[in-house]
Amino acid sequence: MKKILVLCTGNSCRSQMAHGYLQHFAGNKAKVYSAGIHTHGVNPQAIAVMKEDGIDISQHTSNNVSEYLDIDFDFVITVCDHARETCPVFPRHVTSFHQNFPDPSHIKGTAEEIHKAFVDTRNMIREFSRDFIREHIG
Repeated sequence: MKKILVLCTGNSCRSQMAHGYLQHFAGNKAKVYSAGIHTHGVNPQAIAVMKEDGIDISQHTSNNVSEYLDIDFDFVITVCDHARETCPVFPRHVTSFHQNFPDPSHIKGTAEEIHKAFVDTRNMIREFSRDFIREHIG
């Protein structure tokens, strides 16, 4: 079974959504973890937009990358530029990928505009995750 780590700055939104989709698409072919350079808690709006698409991330926790340094990951995926720049070096051979997604938690505006930003980011992450699993896990 392949091990995948998804990294973001706060492990609250983008990495949590990617974690949910990657695990969904991989099924029992991979174990997915997510972490952040910092921990900010799982964003309630991320939980809500994922639930709208049938993926439950409500039981996810916000974890610090230091908790996972001893795991022999096959893949590390950074989903924001800040995490890519500050990601620790893993001691084992790992294949790294990077895809910067917009951070919907920083959008200011009406409730509808904020929701749209979360949906747009979610949809981008869903497509990336589906393609990643298809190409690298099978």
